[in-house]
Amino acid sequence: MTETVAVHDVVKRFGKVEAVRDVSFTLHEGETVALVGHNGAGKTTLMKLMLGLIRPSAGRIQVLGDDPAAGEFSARRRVGYLPENVSFNAALTGRETLAFYARLKQEPQETVMPLLDRVGLTHAAGRRVGTYSKGMRQRLGLAQALLGEPRVLLLDEPTTGLDPALRQSFYEIVEELRARGATVLLSSHALTELEERAGRVVIMNRGIKVADGTLDELRRIARLPTRIRLKVTETGLETVSGWLGPADPWRRINGHMVEIEAAPDRKIEVLRRATGPGAPVEDLEVMPPTLDELYAHFLLSQEAAR
Repeated sequence: MTETVAVHDVVKRFGKVEAVRDVSFTLHEGETVALVGHNGAGKTTLMKLMLGLIRPSAGRIQVLGDDPAAGEFSARRRVGYLPENVSFNAALTGRETLAFYARLKQEPQETVMPLLDRVGLTHAAGRRVGTYSKGMRQRLGLAQALLGEPRVLLLDEPTTGLDPALRQSFYEIVEELRARGATVLLSSHALTELEERAGRVVIMNRGIKVADGTLDELRRIARLPTRIRLKVTETGLETVSGWLGPADPWRRINGHMVEIEAAPDRKIEVLRRATGPGAPVEDLEVMPPTLDELYAHFLLSQEAAR
């Protein structure tokens, strides 16, 4: 895969505060990466470094082969950015606002209305931005970020203020761009959303990168138990230990349900017993560790190692 962003041993200090500490990773075209961490973990600082809005105190960054901190960052036109808190001139209309950014990016004015339509703002194109709701301003910010078919798209809390339907539409747009080769870096506290859509996760804590990999890779490293839920017959509930045999910790939930916490190396064995001849199981559900659980695990592991 072609490398689009490279972060090498980057440090960023604000006075005595070290917001980013010796962070390294690379991003590639056609990749959607989730950047997760609590407030103050360094996520937004990393994005601003990639945009060249601030300079690293140490280390180096390359975006599309250019140094964002250099005087002439020629790749900037091919980078899209949606900040966490979008802010526009309240006196301009949605159409005028996007036309202004199109001129800055040297993009044709003909792209403005199709982009507004793409984010569901055609009906409000002639209205002043000061009359827009938070969700509408967020959609206008997304349209601004999409100008020029960016090769690198940096999105900081992009679905804030969007209702479920618009959130789904937003991720469809992001997936279209990724499928055409764009690199998408998503920062969000909505970990359930990211779990379904990111191919890779970078976890930050107090400016340090504490984990980096696909969900499957992080699950293998964390070795957290898998929850297996079994719907069993009434008689089966009375004899769980008999037909399930020696299993990892289990408990009864919601009537005829049994939930087992299976260690990674025992998961297949438990499933074999649960689906074997004579087992009173009517249905089952396998739930691997979620991104929320992995996030909490890696943060606690790092804190314990301090």
